[in-house]
Amino acid sequence: MFKFLKYLKPYWFLVLLTIIFVILEAQFELKLPEYISQVMYSVMGYETDPAGNKVMALSLLIPIMILISVGACVSAILSAFFSAKAGAGMARDMRKKVFDKVQGFSMEEIEHFSTGSLITRSTNDINQVQMTVIMALKFLIKCPAMAITAIIKVVRISPTISGVIGIGVLVLIGSIIIIFAIVIPRFKVLQKCTDNFNKMGREELTGIRVIRAYNAEDYEKNKYEEVNDKNYNNMKAIDYTMGIVNPLLTILMNGLIVVIMLVAAALIKDMKFTDAAKLSEFFGYTMHIVMSFMFLTVVFILIPRGAVSAKRINEVLDTKTKIVDKDETINPEKLGTIEFDDVSFMYPDGSDYVISNISFKANKGETVALIGSTGCGKSTVVNLIPRFYDVSSGKVLVDGVDVRDFSQYELRDRIGFIPQKGVLFSGSIKENIDFAGKNVSDEVIEKSAKIAQASEFIEAKDEKYNYRISQGGQNVSGGQKQRLAIARALAKESEIYIFDDTFSALDFKTDKKLRKALKSEMKGATCLIVAQRIGTIMDADKIIVLDEGKIVGMGKHKELLKSCDVYKEIALSQLSEEEINNAA
Repeated sequence: MFKFLKYLKPYWFLVLLTIIFVILEAQFELKLPEYISQVMYSVMGYETDPAGNKVMALSLLIPIMILISVGACVSAILSAFFSAKAGAGMARDMRKKVFDKVQGFSMEEIEHFSTGSLITRSTNDINQVQMTVIMALKFLIKCPAMAITAIIKVVRISPTISGVIGIGVLVLIGSIIIIFAIVIPRFKVLQKCTDNFNKMGREELTGIRVIRAYNAEDYEKNKYEEVNDKNYNNMKAIDYTMGIVNPLLTILMNGLIVVIMLVAAALIKDMKFTDAAKLSEFFGYTMHIVMSFMFLTVVFILIPRGAVSAKRINEVLDTKTKIVDKDETINPEKLGTIEFDDVSFMYPDGSDYVISNISFKANKGETVALIGSTGCGKSTVVNLIPRFYDVSSGKVLVDGVDVRDFSQYELRDRIGFIPQKGVLFSGSIKENIDFAGKNVSDEVIEKSAKIAQASEFIEAKDEKYNYRISQGGQNVSGGQKQRLAIARALAKESEIYIFDDTFSALDFKTDKKLRKALKSEMKGATCLIVAQRIGTIMDADKIIVLDEGKIVGMGKHKELLKSCDVYKEIALSQLSEEEINNAA
């Protein structure tokens, strides 16, 4: 938790102002009991108090007390304003830090935390820390200062009666320690429940069509209720425990008053305490002591949850990113070549290699395709090129240089990557196509859309390229989404394009037109295509056949039909004998 104090450093002036006004507020409030006793002396007709000090007139006391009350109120407002501003600024900086950190994560780190957990940590957890810091700035300074000052004053008034307050404070502190020991583990579970809620919410919303199609509402409902019941039981235990705090404080406060009155009555009876005005002042300070501990308890209730949230945020910030740039990177001439040199890869915590001994080269301007059965490692191969993962052994070279010797920005700037699942973002079609932020011209955007076979459906819309895409591209079809994703990559005007099973969402006619347009319009660019359909890759300059993570065939379509049994099996499952014979 204390690590987060460094985020308050840029706001030191606001923190200083908060402390100043908090102290002023405490001092104003502690002055009132003293002036109340003065009022009582004045009403009873005393000219001096027992200490020999002159008693002020009511006409002067009342305006002074009003000014003190106004000063306390203004100080409270200003301290709340400055603490809120400092807390909000700190939370903003923390979110930026977490966001920047997550942006630099490799897929390994993202999978380790899970998307739902990262969302919770950058929203709910930071909110908890922010609230804890604001309350701490406000009360962790004011309440101890007020309590200590008030205790000193009551001891001076009557050491005998003040002993009762000391016992009450010890009982309260002991109760708080016990309560914290119970609730801190519960708060840890609560934040994990929040992670699960986020995870399930994302799954429910993104998979709603599948859930309805399979009549799986009851199944999903049961899953949700299981998480919800766990959260309910955990929150109930926390609330029950925390619910003890207010009654405990009320009993303690009322009990203190009763005991103080009994002790005071005994002292008055024995003529050891006869100053009624001072007794009134004593009660005033006693209430300040009890209220100080009451507000401290509120802060202490927040601290355990804030500490758990702070720990979770630190876990993200302290995670070492596996894929980092070297101190000195290389920026070679842009040639558009890709080479795999005896590459093997195993996923983190995996027990076996996903791909083994992969070696091939794609020269500038060539179209190289990868095909094979599901799970044979095709997508894994292309994910190694932009360094979504690093190889376990061997080398991946782009333009003759190991991808690990590039800066990640420079490497990915050379590549137009279209993932297996087309992902769009909230915004216009134009903003999605120009997602790389290169501020390309309207002509380039329209040309990219035309090559991607997206211009026809775009032009059919009233807003055309200003048509708003909803979150995740929910208001366009799967094929339209994929074509826009292709247009986005083409607008980068890179020398290398990677199509990771991109054409599977397109119908055969659109697939053929798109490949024809790519061949004629993107001359000189190197294309790496992952595909399931033979028809998509028949014209490729080189076809690589994968089986169980290994290359079992490499060549052109006609050559592979004769030399590679795996390729021929795939072809027979998709093409007729006549089509295969004609190709051969």
